[in-house]
Amino acid sequence: MKLLFLCTHNRCRSILAEAVTRQICGNLVQVQSAGSEPARKVHPLTLEQLALHHIPLRGLRTKSWSALEAFQPDFIITLCDSSVGESCPLGGDSALRIHWPLPDPTSLEDDYDACWQRFDEVIATLVFRMKRVRELLKQEPTPALLRRSLEELGNRYVKPVQWSPKRPELLTPHALASA
Repeated sequence: MKLLFLCTHNRCRSILAEAVTRQICGNLVQVQSAGSEPARKVHPLTLEQLALHHIPLRGLRTKSWSALEAFQPDFIITLCDSSVGESCPLGGDSALRIHWPLPDPTSLEDDYDACWQRFDEVIATLVFRMKRVRELLKQEPTPALLRRSLEELGNRYVKPVQWSPKRPELLTPHALASA
């Protein structure tokens, strides 16, 4: 399966989704992220949070969806409200569009504790969702079941236990890999 995570600036949520998907799903999913108006670089807090959660940073960069013309996704998953109604030139008529609204942790960067908590919630939610996707793909679902499951996952959120930078064990590699 091919997934494209789309967010306007491709500097936080879509980057988190791309990295988490690679970590959780491995070879089951080909994944990319892009933006309609990509930022110049990935937000530094995004990279910091991924590193703290032991999620590889290799190959992560902001890019426009026009840079991915050869990538024809099966599903385009939008993550922010501003990209919901935008038409994406990728996937033609064959790509199915799903919306997984997630709050932008970087919007809280002036409040250190709230920002870190929001990152933790978004990462935990993405880990939860992608573990479900991994399990579903192992069952070789029909396209209709896969679409319905992806749509339902967009309404599932995880509120992890209170986490602080002093307790980065919450999403260790072991916790990410376990089902």
